Amino acid sequence: MQLNETSALERLAVLGMDDMPVIEYTPKQSKLDPDWFKKYSALRREFLSSLSDSMEEIAFMNLSQDEFINLVMGNSLPENLSIRFRIPLLWGGELKIENLFLCSTFPHSNNLDRFIIEQSDAKTVYLPNPNKKIYVTTHTGGGGAGGNAASDRLSQTAFTFMSGRGNE
Repeated sequence: MQLNETSALERLAVLGMDDMPVIEYTPKQSKLDPDWFKKYSALRREFLSSLSDSMEEIAFMNLSQDEFINLVMGNSLPENLSIRFRIPLLWGGELKIENLFLCSTFPHSNNLDRFIIEQSDAKTVYLPNPNKKIYVTTHTGGGGAGGNAASDRLSQTAFTFMSGRGNE
């Protein structure tokens, strides 16, 4: 299905991501290097470790303290989170941190797969391109004037973790 920018954004809105920016891209058929997965595994760990600058977005993911620490240490990805390529490798995307973002698997990653597959026969595609390393829909926002307990708890955990990290 050939979309234009307006129809791509409308389709994402139907999929519950009306705040997801897109980039126009012409897919370039690419071959994967035989050792791509080994490189991806190392990049994945580096990407997860780089998330320490994304504490505000992580706070909205309602992670336990162990999940949070394992995530920002690059040790493991919590359940229902996915690392996505902004530009798929088979379409010319690169194995670089700038080409990755994190989002919930259900429903966002699943819906993004659907969105991209629907465009597989198009000459020009529109790919999801969130502004930050972590995509958290604006509909996930915090509580009212009283604050967000998950955010407050995680902010304290992040502060404690980062403070202790500097003493190593």
